[in-house]
Amino acid sequence: MPELCRFFGIIITMFYDDHAPPHFHVRYGEHKAIMTIDSLMLLDGHLPPRVLGLVAEWGALHQGELRDDWALAEQRAPLKKIKPLE
Repeated sequence: MPELCRFFGIIITMFYDDHAPPHFHVRYGEHKAIMTIDSLMLLDGHLPPRVLGLVAEWGALHQGELRDDWALAEQRAPLKKIKPLE
């Protein structure tokens, strides 16, 4: 599971050849979640409200890059790192 980004203890990853809809995985301590790329809504899991807000903000800034990485993952091509939230 390639790591796309890491910031404030939050780790963003994406699986190769994963199921639709396009999404990314989030880990923060013992919390795990899956968020859609297009709507930035939780598909599964739970994140503390502050962390969810940070991930949604980061995702909104990088939706195009997330979509590009999703397309690369479907082709099993190397994924590109995405700039962290600062």
